[in-house]
Amino acid sequence: MMSQLSHFNTTYLTLPQKFYTKEVPLSTSKPKLLYFNENLAKALEFSEYDVKRWKEDYYSMRHLPEESALISQSYMGHQFGYLTMLGDGRALLLGEVLSQDRQRFDIQYKGSGRTAFSRGGDGKATLGPMLKEYLFSEAMYQLGIPTARSLSVALTGDTVYRDKPLQGAVLTRVASSHLRIGTFQFAAYQGSINDLKSLADYAMERHYPKVVRTQQPYLAFYREVVKAQAHTIALWMAYGFIHGVMNTDNMTISGESIDYGPCAFIDKFDLKAVYSSIDTQGRYAFGNQKDIGKWNLARFAEALVPLIHGEGKKATELLTSVLEDYDAYFEKTYYQTLAKRLGLLTYEAEDDDLIWSFLKTMEAVPLDYHNVFLDLTFDTVNKHEYQNNTFEIWLKRWQNRVASQDSETMLHLMKSTNPALIARNYWVDQAISLAEKGDFSLYEALYQALSDPFAHAAYQNRFQHVPANFDYVTYCGT
Repeated sequence: MMSQLSHFNTTYLTLPQKFYTKEVPLSTSKPKLLYFNENLAKALEFSEYDVKRWKEDYYSMRHLPEESALISQSYMGHQFGYLTMLGDGRALLLGEVLSQDRQRFDIQYKGSGRTAFSRGGDGKATLGPMLKEYLFSEAMYQLGIPTARSLSVALTGDTVYRDKPLQGAVLTRVASSHLRIGTFQFAAYQGSINDLKSLADYAMERHYPKVVRTQQPYLAFYREVVKAQAHTIALWMAYGFIHGVMNTDNMTISGESIDYGPCAFIDKFDLKAVYSSIDTQGRYAFGNQKDIGKWNLARFAEALVPLIHGEGKKATELLTSVLEDYDAYFEKTYYQTLAKRLGLLTYEAEDDDLIWSFLKTMEAVPLDYHNVFLDLTFDTVNKHEYQNNTFEIWLKRWQNRVASQDSETMLHLMKSTNPALIARNYWVDQAISLAEKGDFSLYEALYQALSDPFAHAAYQNRFQHVPANFDYVTYCGT
């Protein structure tokens, strides 16, 4: 088998040069490989030679595969509502690999040093945030939520200065692409109509090739992106995940989750929960994610207007008609996912009321959002926290709804959709804090537990609970 990494075919380089800048990666003094994702390497169909070379050389950025692209990508983004020029300030696209079934994946370094877009920053990364992304991206993947993944984490051997001296690190990220809404905003604001068309044609061919042959390909392309993002955000909400910074530069055209900075899984069901300390207005609060997703897609539509119709008003009408279906796409995934989590073997439209009542009950009591699903699954809702009139009323409704179902089939469904654990920030914080001090035992135990979330094994139980007074806040710098 031909070595994947030795023969990159970086199609992104076919775009006009304004979409990227050639860069030189950071020079690392004493690199050390900490983690390598064997399962991901297998999924990417790396040869034994590729795996060996990555573990020995490529992880460190010292010796690189032939034909490496080594580019930073250009994009803009609405950050907390304000449009600005951005680009990869600390990331380099190493290249693309192609699997045997013709799926294409980006391989990107994160924390690789200064680029043309660093805006005064050093372009480096520290150990804690890279460990967090390595863990969260795998946890999301194992839950079945579309996401970029992480191939490796390595120490650089260099000190990185933030509020204090920290260990430098580099993460290798894998995604079906790093095209973002912000990439299209860049093309629309900084490029020509031909630049925008080149980008759209490239994105369609890479992610949604079937739309190329439709009567209105750019409008069909927009619809596919609307569907993909609605699906992903609905899964975020159904599993209690908060992205934290849903800027347009963090929203991919593929619908994959990306950039695990101030992200979290809620403990209690709280629509106002915010996990970014700089989000003082709660713009990206848990309950706002659906609407922010739609707002971001409206900005994407604005960028596409010149490609849709020669007359701007007509183009806007066509794009708006597609965006109006976003709510339906979101709700289909959201309610059907929650129906499965509640053990409903068949989903009926009238079940929406039962599900909505469940969510209002979670908010009113409040209860641990994740453990209540487990207790319903294993029929352990006799615990003291459930001795509440509001919950008992809902529980009776649910029991009546599922009473006629086959219990074994229902149990199998619930065990396969309700994870034994999620990446609770209490445990993530504890594990990373110890790892930064050289003790990786808790981090590795947590990663192992999250790598098979539906196993429902005894070793996962320790990560199901957090102290009652735990209050987690994180920062965009993560």
